[in-house]
Amino acid sequence: MSAPLTIAVGADHAGVAMKSTLRQALEEAGHSVLDMGTQGPESVDYPDFGMAVAEAVQAGRARYGVLVCGTGIGISIAANRLPGIRCALVHDATGARLSREHNDANVIAFGARMIGVEPALEALRAFLATPYAGGRHDRRVLKLSPDWTRTP
Repeated sequence: MSAPLTIAVGADHAGVAMKSTLRQALEEAGHSVLDMGTQGPESVDYPDFGMAVAEAVQAGRARYGVLVCGTGIGISIAANRLPGIRCALVHDATGARLSREHNDANVIAFGARMIGVEPALEALRAFLATPYAGGRHDRRVLKLSPDWTRTP
């Protein structure tokens, strides 16, 4: 993976096992991890954890975020509600790489019921190793900013 970073991780009850595996891989790669929960299988609400990770990235306490819920859909929607967060739900390393290269994604989301652990680990490595390409992508990414207004 890349040079040591601080990375926030979070999951609901459906994603807690995968989050634990991803956290371990991040720590073994030398990254600092902010674990925003949850820690067990008891039913919890995914928006709470999506928002907690997004807030850590938005505030600069973490460079990137990693989220996991059952499908990855709900938790990525929750994270994307915060200005400046570009959370990409991915299912493979190609999607992870392109989310960084083309979209400057700063949070990655996985569906624990949709992707296996090995593909998730491969995608996480690709996400962290890929720089944003800039250039022709800049104007598109800028349109994702909260102060952009669409003109007819």
